Amino acid sequence: MALGSDEKHVYVSSNAADSSEEARTTGIETAHPSSHGVFKRFLKKMELKSSDSERLSNEDMDPVPWERRTWRWYNLAIYWISDAFAPGGWRGASSLMEIGLSWRLSLLNIAIANIIMAVVITLNSHPGAHYHVCFPVFSRVPFGFWFSYVMVFMRMITGIFWYGINTYTGAECVRTVLFAIWPSFRTLKNTLPESANITTNFMISWFIYFLLCIPVHLIKIENTRWYFLFKTCLTPICGFAIVGWIAHKMHGMPGENIFSEGSTVSGSKLTWAFMSALYSNMGGSSTYATNASDYSRYTRKEYSILFQLVALPFSNILMAVLGVVGAAGSKKIYGEILWDPLLLIDNWTSRGGRAAAAFCGIAFLVAQIGQNISANSVAAANDLNCIFPKYINIRRGQIIVAFLGAWALTPWNILTSATAFLSFMSGYSIWLSSIAGILFSDYWLVHKRKYDVYELYNPKGIYLYNKWGFNWRALVAFTVGWVPLLPGFINAINSNIYVVEGMIRLYYLGFFYGFGASSLVYYGLCYFFPQPETYIEHEVLPPGKPIASDGIEAEEYIVGLEGGEYGVDEKKMN
Repeated sequence: MALGSDEKHVYVSSNAADSSEEARTTGIETAHPSSHGVFKRFLKKMELKSSDSERLSNEDMDPVPWERRTWRWYNLAIYWISDAFAPGGWRGASSLMEIGLSWRLSLLNIAIANIIMAVVITLNSHPGAHYHVCFPVFSRVPFGFWFSYVMVFMRMITGIFWYGINTYTGAECVRTVLFAIWPSFRTLKNTLPESANITTNFMISWFIYFLLCIPVHLIKIENTRWYFLFKTCLTPICGFAIVGWIAHKMHGMPGENIFSEGSTVSGSKLTWAFMSALYSNMGGSSTYATNASDYSRYTRKEYSILFQLVALPFSNILMAVLGVVGAAGSKKIYGEILWDPLLLIDNWTSRGGRAAAAFCGIAFLVAQIGQNISANSVAAANDLNCIFPKYINIRRGQIIVAFLGAWALTPWNILTSATAFLSFMSGYSIWLSSIAGILFSDYWLVHKRKYDVYELYNPKGIYLYNKWGFNWRALVAFTVGWVPLLPGFINAINSNIYVVEGMIRLYYLGFFYGFGASSLVYYGLCYFFPQPETYIEHEVLPPGKPIASDGIEAEEYIVGLEGGEYGVDEKKMN
């Protein structure tokens, strides 16, 4: 064993006496192997070959190279269509009608929410399409290199939590399939105590769903477009098949019950119920407002993101319509309103009905796995990748998220008893909306889309702002965006805590206020107190399409950046 000049090396002999004697003659310390040493060797083995300690990055955090930019405009459109066609989308109008809105107002609410969010998501996905970097990287510009890690951590917690909650729905899909294939599974004896808050058959379904997710998590992000395509082909068939069955069963579309009912509240109560529902629907998409670039970074053409403006609201509205029709039909057929499509198809117990239920259950299962990946696991994995770039890439991150979300959080306990915690996480968008507003303001208004992609990976570069690495302007804007919403948020968690009506109503305007206030305050502070070194004359992009050997196929060429690792991507001049 070679010895360093300024360090002591330790080893262990199989014979303690020989070891002591050798230690006396050589002066080398003896010690038993410690857990610390084992852990260091483990970490060494887990290091990513592509990690760069100076740039705090790895292959998955770097700008996506040309060969991995495989997404086209239709892939992004399919992504959003597939996301909508899931059990959650089917239930979209149910909560709105439960608070007193008519089915017409419920669908209008969903339409407005999704149109607005489509615009926000498209705007915040442009940095990914233009610079081919993910949210944790480009967030360093507005927040500062080190303060951005706080935002990344906040989004990571959200992703892990909602991964677990969506796992519950995924397990319900598996249970529906098992009910259809093996009817005796319905009556499987429960061997778990009541305090477990989960039954034996549901735990089996949970474990199967978890195992089915793991292989999908291992798919490279640029290749998940094929999974979303498969999902888009499968799940709409299932949705229309259920509605078709209802129409056949009733010899026409249901025209009574839900369709004939109006709003159960009126006046100002109706107005604020509508605004509360709008906030809820927009808040549910607030995670997408921050993680949009996690997928748009894999596109080759910037205009691809524009198709989200149509695909996102159209698919969500259509799925909500199917849910309303399904609920109206279930009331007529079974005597009760079944907003959950899984509960509806669980009633198909004939031989042919069970075959159809199995097919629909599989379709919803495929949909739920895809939705959990697109909305939660990839985003949280990118965040873990940013925090631990030396050891975690997107694949490893997704596996960690899966174990933490599906098992460590024990979501079945949360959904059964922790209603306050659920309310807390549902209102989490008061922070995410502020983050989204600052991202929008910095990229479009302050820096006018001019970033230096090399400096995004420089811990001592122009986006450090100060020795602590945080932009105080973003901190102030972020605080202004969420603090006034806090009283209404507290009341939403615990209605026994008195809060004046005005603060509750401000909370109902949460996304509008959080996004608008934070973006305007941030712009104003940057206008009056600019950070000159962060304003660059020309954008610095990552390398584009490689130059063909004959020079004919290349649409873009690379101009080297002196002292940098990336190049400027410019259009070829004719």
